[in-house]
Amino acid sequence: MSSINLKKQTAKLVLEKKNLKGVVARVGIVLDISDSMRKLYRQGVVQEAVERVLAVASQFDDDGALDVWVYDNEFSRLPAVTEKDFVGYVEREILNNVGVHKFGRNDEPLVMEDVIKKYVNEEPSQDPAFIVFINDGGCKNGIKRFIVESSTKPLFWQFVGIGDSNFDVLRKLDSMEGRFIDNANFFHLDSMETITDERLYEQLLDEFPMWLKGAKEKRII
Repeated sequence: MSSINLKKQTAKLVLEKKNLKGVVARVGIVLDISDSMRKLYRQGVVQEAVERVLAVASQFDDDGALDVWVYDNEFSRLPAVTEKDFVGYVEREILNNVGVHKFGRNDEPLVMEDVIKKYVNEEPSQDPAFIVFINDGGCKNGIKRFIVESSTKPLFWQFVGIGDSNFDVLRKLDSMEGRFIDNANFFHLDSMETITDERLYEQLLDEFPMWLKGAKEKRII
């Protein structure tokens, strides 16, 4: 059995455990490509992350597509990845793509604005969007504006911090004031390479069920 099928099986089991079976959601992944991420791209860790989140998208999304963004101090909205073309996606669409700005500084607000633009303005839907946002530290305070502004929209931000850098901004998400609903969660991994698929999915989907319940009650979805 292929690795993507094993990941899909694991994702399905975790979704069932969290009572998410039958939930339809659009899924996106936002990938930090600032200079400190070079090693993770070179070692294939980012490709593996794309495949792992694609397995979740295959359970949530009718077409099984995973929307993709990358960012440093600029950002690129890339072609969605599917089970048909995930092999070599990072090499092909990111590392070998001269149109993608790579290995600069990180500026999260720019890409967050585009994520909201896509799901709220360009492709409005009552189906929620579940956004996995991978960052290796130093996240800008400016993200607060976009989290607050999107709290009335059918969009949930799941931030994942990797490594041993500063995650102070992300650690304060749960106490962020001014939101219509708590629409963001954060967890930290010392290393993405060592966490099992099952444990990763359990953490990725930890607060999403509670947000879905609250969003329905508040008629966001």
